[in-house]
Amino acid sequence: MYKPISDSFFEVPVLELAQNLVGQYIVHNLENGPLVARIVETEAYHGPEDQAAHSFSNRPTKRTEVMFGRAGLVYTYQMHTHTLMNVVAGAVGTPHAVLIRAGEPIEGLEQMGNNRGNHMKMKDWTNGPGKLTKALGVNMDYYGRHWTEEPLFIAEGPGAIEVVTGPRVGIGNSGEAVDYPWRFFEKDNPFVSKYRP
Repeated sequence: MYKPISDSFFEVPVLELAQNLVGQYIVHNLENGPLVARIVETEAYHGPEDQAAHSFSNRPTKRTEVMFGRAGLVYTYQMHTHTLMNVVAGAVGTPHAVLIRAGEPIEGLEQMGNNRGNHMKMKDWTNGPGKLTKALGVNMDYYGRHWTEEPLFIAEGPGAIEVVTGPRVGIGNSGEAVDYPWRFFEKDNPFVSKYRP
């Protein structure tokens, strides 16, 4: 049912990609069936021009080297106990990326509930970047792979939605970048994360 989206989808500027990702599916095919969420929130990070970006220094590190690769690569990193997943954007050598912040559970709900804790309300399973990866069973093993490669891939979503913008979350020490309206999310979707400056 779900097919990886084409390579060309990722070959657009980072702000455009961040907006275009909203509404697409993330699919994680596992032995006991697929876990699927529809992306409802993203954040763009504009590399060396963006004080909030991991690649602001424009020098590859062990963590950020994948950001200097081709568009559509998977950039995962650890924050506290959570894995966060990103989509590399821009030309090779241009370290831009899009953080996938939140998703709406679509398929594999029982497994997602088990992954997150069945005592939780469904809207709390995936309404944040670390929550989403845990619900989908995504870990650091996918670092450096491509978002068109199974078993973890992005597939085309169901159609047009209304996307709105706002400032990004939790980047208080990043100068003027704090106010950039580079968070993109589906209007009125209950799975969008709560905004915290």
